[in-house]
Amino acid sequence: MSGCQVDPNTIRPIRFFNGNCQMLDQRLLPAEEVWLDYSDHQGVAEAIRSMVVRGAPAIGVAAAIGAWFGARDIDCASSEEFFAEFEKVCALLAATRPTAVNLFWALERMKSFARANLDRSVLELKIGLEFEALAIIQEDEQLCKKLGRKGEPLLPDGARVLTHCNAGALATGGYGTALGVIRAAVAAGKKISVIADETRPFLQGSRLTAWELQKDNIPVTLICDNMAGYLMAKGEIDCVIVGADRIAANGDVANKIGTYTVAILAKEHNLPFYVAAPLSTIDLSLSDGSLIPIEERDAREITHLKGIQLAPEGIAVRNPAFDVTPNRLVTAIITERGVVQGNYLQQLAELAAD
Repeated sequence: MSGCQVDPNTIRPIRFFNGNCQMLDQRLLPAEEVWLDYSDHQGVAEAIRSMVVRGAPAIGVAAAIGAWFGARDIDCASSEEFFAEFEKVCALLAATRPTAVNLFWALERMKSFARANLDRSVLELKIGLEFEALAIIQEDEQLCKKLGRKGEPLLPDGARVLTHCNAGALATGGYGTALGVIRAAVAAGKKISVIADETRPFLQGSRLTAWELQKDNIPVTLICDNMAGYLMAKGEIDCVIVGADRIAANGDVANKIGTYTVAILAKEHNLPFYVAAPLSTIDLSLSDGSLIPIEERDAREITHLKGIQLAPEGIAVRNPAFDVTPNRLVTAIITERGVVQGNYLQQLAELAAD
């Protein structure tokens, strides 16, 4: 474990080098910037489960690294035996968090590579899987930058943008999805200011989004979750942009709990509600959002904060980590291949097929 300062222009939650990786412990931000070392798939799985790393694209990157760690440690002679053990590695990683589809997308990509190369030696498979994991890492940041450029025209000069949760560099391989669009707009010379809601109960908005934007010197104002409607009614918000953990084929969007509420408020106040996500977040196998599995997390995330008890002992608690925003509330979905508006069912399928 080591502490270090993060370059504001190159915020990345995961560093992969010399056959090992480090992850910035997002549970400790913004008070502490601590990097944790990982060298096996069990450790990476726990990092995903415990939210050392979080955000759908970043989870996918971490899963790819974990899968390669697991592959590296398999000891067998035949490729068929190797693949059977590799599937167990991927199953353990897949069991960490159910909602973010990038986790399963990355693991399936790793398995597909291995499955397609079973005629090679075990050593060749391990080397190939390392390169596949590296490709996923490198591609993610570039996809976010493309996505940012596609979405930037939607933000007018002077826009005051509300965002929910953290869909920035910390949630991806670098740069960000929702914050990637904001960063691209700033890079284009526009004066953009951000309103970040705190995002209870894990406080990704106050701890992570505000931290990132301060690092990049982008004006940001922090509000409590229940203040968005007031500011919209006062005319102090121009649009909303969020990320996504899974998007169904019809454009229904699963994102951090509270997103649905913000979308309803935006609709009521005639404000655009944009979703920014790479194509790997779109799950065409699910016809609509009702089929997206929603993770329920530990009650202590609500009843306690930094070990301090906030609620009566033994109180009944619900802690769904995500909700689903129906497509009728979504103004546009921004991807690295373009912006989709209107007929999501057809247009998302067409983008994914390109």
